[in-house]
Amino acid sequence: MRALIIDDERLARDELRRLLLEHPQVEIVGEAAGVQEGLQQIARLSPELIFLDVQMPDGSGFDLLTALEQPPTVIFTTAYDRYAIRAFDVSALDYLLKPVDPPRLAQALQKRLPAPVAAAAEPPPPQDGKVFIKDGERCWFVALDDIVLFESEGNYTRVYFDHHRPLLLRSLSQMEARLDAAKFMRISRSQIVNLARVTGIAPAPAGGMALTLQGDLRVAMSRRRAILFKQLNRL
Repeated sequence: MRALIIDDERLARDELRRLLLEHPQVEIVGEAAGVQEGLQQIARLSPELIFLDVQMPDGSGFDLLTALEQPPTVIFTTAYDRYAIRAFDVSALDYLLKPVDPPRLAQALQKRLPAPVAAAAEPPPPQDGKVFIKDGERCWFVALDDIVLFESEGNYTRVYFDHHRPLLLRSLSQMEARLDAAKFMRISRSQIVNLARVTGIAPAPAGGMALTLQGDLRVAMSRRRAILFKQLNRL
């Protein structure tokens, strides 16, 4: 697994490298001493895992995650325990306090490294299909399959999942380009629904359709989209 260390303290980076020698499955492909350098290294090296400090001279680890469309798996390594809840709000794999304890590091890596399997077994599923959202001080790292509805609000997109409704700093068209058309459908100029989250269908005026989504959300589908919806779902 390709990993990148992002920490402004050289001694901390060196110590983490030393500890990771005990885990040959992890290949350290690079280091960065700050947020901007970290972003450059992620773009250049495409790591699968980043070890990320929280406080750095040019910003925080959360700032770095906000700037990424699809962040790698994250293990925070920091001297401060007060950011732990926020870290897990963005679906960090783990949160390790410095000085990093070797058994805790091993425990964190076990969550990401595939367990040994027999040759005939299927490979583990890819770690993909998530979107990072920052709205004000709140952050989320959400599986696309858990999102019920995307709704356009100008150049932003409101994302519906669980009981949350944050705004994503991307347009609806930008989101549509990265969604699986077999799972998500644009039902109007302003809305995309997760087809797996449709719980009810009813006819609407002018040949359209009214959909009920998980969470008792109700949305209207245009006549043209309703025809396509019926074809796709053999209705």
